[in-house]
This record gives sequence, structure tokens and C-alpha cells, in this order.
Amino acid sequence: MTAIAPKALDGPVLVIGCGLIGTSVGLALRAHDVDVVVHDALPANVEIAVARGAGRPLDDGLEPYLVVVAVPPTAASTVVAESLARWPAAFVTDVTSVRSGVQRVVELAPGADRFVGGHPMAGSERSGPTAGSAQLFEGRPWAVTPGSPTRPAALDAVVDLALHVGAVPIIMESAAHDRAVALVSHVPQVMSTLTAARLNDAVGNDLALSGPGLRDTTRIAASDSALWLDILGTNADDVRAVLELVRDDLDRVIGALGQDDDAVLGQVLESGRRGTALIPGKHGSQAARVDLVHVQVADQPGELSRLWADTGESGVNIEDFRLDHDLGRPVGLAEIAVALGVGDSLVDALTSRGWTAYR
Repeated sequence: MTAIAPKALDGPVLVIGCGLIGTSVGLALRAHDVDVVVHDALPANVEIAVARGAGRPLDDGLEPYLVVVAVPPTAASTVVAESLARWPAAFVTDVTSVRSGVQRVVELAPGADRFVGGHPMAGSERSGPTAGSAQLFEGRPWAVTPGSPTRPAALDAVVDLALHVGAVPIIMESAAHDRAVALVSHVPQVMSTLTAARLNDAVGNDLALSGPGLRDTTRIAASDSALWLDILGTNADDVRAVLELVRDDLDRVIGALGQDDDAVLGQVLESGRRGTALIPGKHGSQAARVDLVHVQVADQPGELSRLWADTGESGVNIEDFRLDHDLGRPVGLAEIAVALGVGDSLVDALTSRGWTAYR
């Protein structure tokens, strides 16, 4: 697939909200020498974002080309409407994870033809301007949700924004977006949180048996609770619909466990395997279409860099990478995803360089 090059952004970009997403937008745009101005209700956040190179502070004479509203969901529609009124020549977008509510409010506001909703599918369990990264959006989907009054130039501006920060713009309707994120983001957050909450009941050395599966499952449970209260509240109907289906599956599993029903359990487990295989991987490929190579990495300085260098010298491209390493263990286990069919070649190349590698 041929990459689409972004056009030049025709003037300053104002980012309102210097949290993780807003600061990351600023850092990513500044990496392309875009003039970025940052603003936040908390002056301390502005100071941190400016110090990190995400942009310059807002001044009274600013006439932005594009305003990016990166505030919590419950405040987004108000700030978008205020921005449309304050800067009548500017296009305005936001990064809110629930689209329909904002869209309904803004379409009644003056200047609604200059607004295009947006939502980058990128984030972290960390929050605030110190967590921002210029690489946060690279290769990640960026939902772009124009409304009925949106003018084409506004849509182009937001698509160009996504391209500038390295994201992949996907144009869709607001209702379809909210239904999709309930399935792929909001319900996984709830399930991760519920699993992590049960750890409060651990006794004795229960948690000493924790492994990578538990860490993977509960990682996002450490996310900002206040933010997720906003998200779940504003997308309640779509989240509830998916959770009701999950509840039905849980009831089936509980019933099968009580009756020792391997047939039902097998159906549920196999359905999960099929679902996992549908998750897109790098460049939109399905996650299952890769070879996984496992490599033991000693816990000492320079070993991870040496592994990356040796993998690069083998001529095999890394599609994905993860490292499982508990603190205090002398050896970690790297998992390298490579294109289907080349895993054995990488194993041979790494083994010849002294690594313990296997499929």
C-alpha cells in the first residue's frame, strides 16, 4: 500500500489540553517543524509541555489554522464550541474517545461546518504531559468523523493532521465509531479492571505466581480512573450492549464449569482463539500471520541492543517486539514477531551468533 504524504498545515496549530494526547500531538507536529501553540486550564501543564518542546504558549493575537481540543470527554463539546466562536477562520477538531455526543452538540453551534471530530486510537496507562511522546501515534488508527455540515477543507485539514503525526486516518460516522470503540477499547478496559480488582483478594504468596499473562491482561487497569468514568459515562449504551453479551458468555462458562461440560467450554475457548486471529497487526495484516521467535536475553547492560543489532544484521524485519522480564530474574524472554515463513531463518541467524533462540 502506498503511503499518503501529508500536505503542509497552513498556519499555527493550537492544542488545547496538555495531557498525554495533547502533548504528544504537539511533540509529533514539532518534529515536522509545524508551528504549535499549547494551552491548558492548568498553567503547570503548559509549562511542562513547553519545556518538553511540544509548542509555545498561547498569546492573545493568535490566529490558528487548526485547533485541536484534547480535553476530557465531558468538557469537549463546550471547548469545541468556544473555539469555533473565538477563532472564526480556524478549523477545529478534538480527540475525544466518544464521538456521537460531541457531534450532536457541535452541529447546533455556529461554525459547525469547520468542525471535524477525531479520535486517535493510541494511549497509555500513564497520563499527563510528562507521558507525552512524539511517537505515540505512529502506525495507529486515527478515526476521523465528519458531520453532515462539514466542509471538505476541514476534513482535509484533520486528515493531514493525522498523517503529520504518523497515524492512519480512517473516515467513519460517529455512531459507527462509538459502537466500534465499545468493542475494541472500552469493554477491554472494563474487563482488565475487573480482573485486576480481584487481585485485592489475594492472600499469602498468591501473587508470587504472577506471570506475563496476568501483566498483559491487567496493564491498562492502571489507567486514569477519572478519565474512564467520563468515557464509560458518555458511551454507556454501546458499552452496556457489549457487556451484556459478555455476561451471557460468562453465564455459559459458569454453568459449564458446574456441569463439567467440556463441549461448551471448548466452544467458548475456540471462539476466543478465532477472535484473536482477527485483530489487525502491523500494516493492517492479521496478527496470526507472523512467525514468533523467542530469545533468552541476559539481564546485563547492552544485551538488548546487541539483540536488536544481530536481528538487523540477519536481514529480517521486525514486525513487533515484546520483552517479558520480571525484576530480579537473571534472564528475560524476548518475543520477536517477523513475517510468516522467515522465523526459522531468524532462529538460525541468532543461534549462530550465540543466542538461545527458538520458535
